[in-house]
Amino acid sequence: MAAIGIVTGTIETGFNGQLRTLSIRAAIEIRRNRNKSADVQPDYRIYSEDVEIGAGWIRYSELSEKTYVSLTFAAPEFGPRRIYANLGRAAGQDDDNCYAILWNPVD
Repeated sequence: MAAIGIVTGTIETGFNGQLRTLSIRAAIEIRRNRNKSADVQPDYRIYSEDVEIGAGWIRYSELSEKTYVSLTFAAPEFGPRRIYANLGRAAGQDDDNCYAILWNPVD
């Protein structure tokens, strides 16, 4: 999995950072979805300059027994397909609130 960005924050409060690929450099906010009223709705909404570009869900890994955040991005700049990613520990970081956006290619 390739890192396509870095964010800082917590599962409780949300995250701020940057989405970075070869052609995209965008500040992003992963905000808690305070209007969530059903389990199928996302736990987070992802914004860049107040434009919604994705969503996130809190997941639990039975293998590691840890909570993590699963993300989905969709915007015209990404082409016709969605980008799937997870928040994971950023390599070489001592800050427990720093996460890498780890791209999870579908194919």
